[in-house]
Amino acid sequence: MNSQKWFAMAETIMSASDSKGYHPEITERWAYVPGMMLLALLRVWEMTKDTKYYDYVKKHMDLFIESDGAIRTYELEEYNLDQINQGKVLFHLFKQTGEERYSKAAHLLADQLEGHPRTTEGGFWHKKVYPFQMWLDGLYMSSPFLAEYAKIFNRPELFDEVAHQILTVEQRTRDKKTGLLYHGWDESKEEEWCNPATGTSFHFWSRAMGWYAMAIVDSLEHFPKNHRKRGTIAGIFLRMVRALESVQDAESGLWYQVLDQGKREGNYLEASGSCMFVYAIAKGVRLGYLPRNYRKLAVRGYEGLLAHLVTHDESGVHLHQICKGAGLGNRPYRDGSYTYYINERIVSDQFIGQAPFILAGVEMERLESVPEGNVGDSGNNQLVF
Repeated sequence: MNSQKWFAMAETIMSASDSKGYHPEITERWAYVPGMMLLALLRVWEMTKDTKYYDYVKKHMDLFIESDGAIRTYELEEYNLDQINQGKVLFHLFKQTGEERYSKAAHLLADQLEGHPRTTEGGFWHKKVYPFQMWLDGLYMSSPFLAEYAKIFNRPELFDEVAHQILTVEQRTRDKKTGLLYHGWDESKEEEWCNPATGTSFHFWSRAMGWYAMAIVDSLEHFPKNHRKRGTIAGIFLRMVRALESVQDAESGLWYQVLDQGKREGNYLEASGSCMFVYAIAKGVRLGYLPRNYRKLAVRGYEGLLAHLVTHDESGVHLHQICKGAGLGNRPYRDGSYTYYINERIVSDQFIGQAPFILAGVEMERLESVPEGNVGDSGNNQLVF
């Protein structure tokens, strides 16, 4: 079923490097999308044991990490959760090399989160330029990083912080009728994109919920088994996946750009969100956060990607119907309407979709390799320090 298209996709990405072996989309600046691609290539390294993937990741990270742990192009005072995401790669490099510059860089990012601006309930603002706003996107950027940081550097109080962020945004953005989560929440209720009564945005954007789903499974992987909020987080994950099951397209196994609008005119089956859901559900089953019967959701989703959105030619493997980008507010103003979401650019072969596709493929491969009776065991390649 898997057919290792994820592997071919990784090869396609690396083949786009320049004569010195650098990919132009990764070298430009420290950012969340290149960071996700580097993390995906690390997963390929873990799966294949081929050191060329690790070397490729390290080579690109070393363009940014200075000898004293400073990070080129990163500015702490920007207070932008997106800037935390690439930091997840630091833990792997620290483990492999023991070089303190990687741990110092991780400390720098953790310092940002310590002083990050918050809502009155303690939720991280998505960015300093978006006052009192929590977006689902930001949970993926920061929560798994902070959970792994807490484990590695023996900061157990930070697990409480991670749990608080995950649970706060779910409480504020979940729609009780559908169980789906709105893209964002403005505590001040001042933005044009929000419901003036609740502060939530008006629609359920596929990739936003994909970010949040991945945030949960990637964070729980590092939580102590006896943490008092671990079960609660697993519970809201199961509840959310049930909601996602109800809007999974019956014909293709994929998910729409606007999740609850099905075949409404202009809506389309979107690649990045679908990849993220496949990844999160497959990993959730493998690690025991979901019952085994939820494996079929991941299988249907992954088979749908291969059948409908993935093509292969002489230049490599390609992924189509990717929403290039979407957000809330800013200028030109993104009003969060249905019309807004369906009219953002639809592209092919962009990291924002390709990286989740690789992650999903690797996770499906891991799930397939686990004997049926062992699904939910701890064979999750956690780092040991």
